[in-house]
Amino acid sequence: MALGLKCFRLMHPAFCNYLAALTRPVSNITLKTVSGRQHDHKQHMAYPAVPVRHFATKKAKAKGKGPSQTRVNINITLVEDIINLEEVDEEMKSVIEALKDNFNKTLNIRTSPGSLDHITVVTTDGKLALNQISQISMKSPQLILVNMASFPECTAAAIKAIRESGMNLNPEVEGTLIRVPIPIVTREHREMLVKLAKQNTNKAKDSLRKVRTSAMNKLKKSKDKTSEDTIRLIEKQISQMADDTVAELDKHLAVKTKELLG
Repeated sequence: MALGLKCFRLMHPAFCNYLAALTRPVSNITLKTVSGRQHDHKQHMAYPAVPVRHFATKKAKAKGKGPSQTRVNINITLVEDIINLEEVDEEMKSVIEALKDNFNKTLNIRTSPGSLDHITVVTTDGKLALNQISQISMKSPQLILVNMASFPECTAAAIKAIRESGMNLNPEVEGTLIRVPIPIVTREHREMLVKLAKQNTNKAKDSLRKVRTSAMNKLKKSKDKTSEDTIRLIEKQISQMADDTVAELDKHLAVKTKELLG
């Protein structure tokens, strides 16, 4: 028994050192100093530590999700011989302006004569705005009149365009005079306008994707004479511009939705 205790005391330091090595990170290296037999100099022998697996926390995993937050800001004058980024930016901004214009003209709680002005009517002469082929006036707070006397042959097409405008309008015709009753503002009417706002926003995003695709296709034509790093940088810039535009479209949709729902 006494001999066993003596052996344990001798082995105890070595056993503790072994346990300590097991808990060290993979990146650590254990250095052991050994005395050399020749010339009595010291050498450092490297012993790799036992690997220990460290599991990522939920917070760390969440940080790893999503696209990189690093933004690029290319000087457009330096790459104008490859692609005109200013022109691409203007095309993307025009998508935003078109959506804002659509919201202001067609998605209002109170229907006004101006709301009907830009309804597109399909005629034998092509697509024309309703206010180009008629006279629109407010008869009363509950009724809009559309006089088709100047283009009576377009009356049927005008009625169809008004009904399919997405404004929840149900026109009635008397000869060349179209009566458009203004719908009562109900919760259902508000929700219908919000649905139209979302549809118009999705159409705007489709237009934006076309602008982005067109820009990327132009960029591909320069791959033979431009470095891969430069191409990737410009691609990232274009994608970043598109993402910013999508965020802007969603912002206008949120504002309009709040306005419509009251």
